Amino acid sequence: MAGFFIPNFKKHSLKTKILMVCLGNICRSPLAHGILENMLDSNKFEVQSAGTGAWHVGNKPDPRSIEVARKNNIDISRQKAKQFSAYDFEIYDFIFVMDKSNFRDVIKLAKTPQEIEKVSLLLDSTHPGQEKEVPDPYYGGEHGFTHVYDLLYKACEKIVSSGSFS
Repeated sequence: MAGFFIPNFKKHSLKTKILMVCLGNICRSPLAHGILENMLDSNKFEVQSAGTGAWHVGNKPDPRSIEVARKNNIDISRQKAKQFSAYDFEIYDFIFVMDKSNFRDVIKLAKTPQEIEKVSLLLDSTHPGQEKEVPDPYYGGEHGFTHVYDLLYKACEKIVSSGSFS
């Protein structure tokens, strides 16, 4: 039986690749993905998102995430949840996680110090050294999603304005 080949897309692209990661990839990371993608030049950057868990693989974002993004003129309705894998370290230049649990789960899959260096808490951009987390709005109401959107927007805005991807 022939082996399964996965091409290394990073070697064939001049774009900077950024991955947003949360638990299920249906609430926080799809919003962060949409927000940052909306702020960056798509000719120079590729933004994606993933979850550390596999519960929602293949599903669209939570309807509340889709709605809060829509209210801010961002369409995330075509995104599909995927699970983070060790291979993502080869593809992505920057990996932003939403909370400390996501951070631990992601770096457990790292094989080198260089891979670990790619990972950071997203809110470190707005609260350096404070280890602030983006709260998971899944079990809350619509207000939680609006609050998360605001946190994510400010963090993405700060990352873009700081020139972190230069």
